[in-house]
Amino acid sequence: MFASSLLYGLLAAATANAYSHVKHINYSVVPGVFQQSENTTNATGFDFIAANFGLINRTYSSDSSCPGRRPFTQWQLLAHYISTLNKEAPRNERYSVLFMGRHGEGFHNVAESYFGTPAWNCYWSELDGNGTVTWADAKLTDGGVKQAARVKDFWAHLIKDEEITPPETYYTSPMYRCLDTAKLTFTGLDLPRKSPFVPIIKEFLREGISAHTCDRRSTRSYIAQNFPGFKFEQGFPEEDPYWTELFAEPRANQDARSKTVLDDIFSSDDSTYISITSHSGEIGSLLRVLNHRAFSLSTGAAIPVLVKITTLSGEGPPTSTLPYAPQKTCAVPPTIRDSSCNDCSCCT
Repeated sequence: MFASSLLYGLLAAATANAYSHVKHINYSVVPGVFQQSENTTNATGFDFIAANFGLINRTYSSDSSCPGRRPFTQWQLLAHYISTLNKEAPRNERYSVLFMGRHGEGFHNVAESYFGTPAWNCYWSELDGNGTVTWADAKLTDGGVKQAARVKDFWAHLIKDEEITPPETYYTSPMYRCLDTAKLTFTGLDLPRKSPFVPIIKEFLREGISAHTCDRRSTRSYIAQNFPGFKFEQGFPEEDPYWTELFAEPRANQDARSKTVLDDIFSSDDSTYISITSHSGEIGSLLRVLNHRAFSLSTGAAIPVLVKITTLSGEGPPTSTLPYAPQKTCAVPPTIRDSSCNDCSCCT
C-alpha cells in the first residue's frame, strides 16, 4: 500500500508541475437553463434526446437584442444569452457550456450484467476477459456503436434545424470506449470550419481507477495507431502510470484530479462550448467539482451544463492524496448472479 501511495503522490506532483499555469478557480452552475441542473428533475428515465438536451423553454433578459431574423430557436436565444453574460461579466468571470457525454455500452458493461455485480467486482473484473470476450480497456459492443450513432443523428438535427452552437473544443478520456464514442459521434457532422473535430486526449478524464482491468488504459502507441488525428495532452506517457493491480483510487483522489483537469482546461482554453467524452463515475466526479447536483447517465447518454467560472487571486485550498485502497478478491469464481451475495464475503 505504501508503494502505491508513494507512486500516486509522485505522479500527482508531476502532474501539478505540468499544470503549473493553472490558477485558483471556483465553479458554480447557472440554474434555470437545463432541466438536469434542477433538483426537481429525476435522472432515472431522463431522455436527453426527447428533452432537447434538457434545455428549458424560457425567455432571457437578452432576447430583445438577439441579432438575426426571427423566429429564433431556443438554442439561438441561449447562445445570445451566454454571449451577453460573457460580455457583461467581470474580467475574472466567464460562462461556458460543458457537453458531457458518457461512452456507449462497452463489453465490460455487458459482462457485469451477465455475471452480476458481486461476482463481477470480486473476480471477473480483475481478469482481461473470459476467453470469449475481452473487457480490459473495453471496446464498444454493437449496441454501444448504435448508441453513438443515435447521438450523432441528434447532433445533426440540432445543428441543422435548431442552429445550436456546436462544441468549439473536444476532450476525451484515454479509454478506448470513450475515444471510439467521440469518434463515432462527431466525425462527419457539419461542424464550423474554425472548430473541427480534433479531440484532445486527457489522462485525468478517465474513469475512477479500480482493480478492474477495464480501467487500465492501453499504451499511447496503441491509441495513436487506432485513433489517428486525435491529439494527446502534453506529457502523456506511453504506459498507464495510474492503474495498479488490486488497488483502487479513493473518491477524494478522483475529485482532486477532476478539479485539476477542469482547471487546466479553463486556464488554457477560452472556448465557450466544450465537449467532454468520459465515464459515468468520472462525469459524476466532474459534476461534484462543478457544484452540480448528482445526475447519473446511462451508457451513450449526454447532458450539457452551463457553468460560471470564477478565477480568484492567490492559491486555492491545499489538496491531499490518499493511499490507494486494496481490493478484496475471490480465488475462485463466485456463483453467477447469486442474489444472496452482496459483496466478496460470499467467496468460497
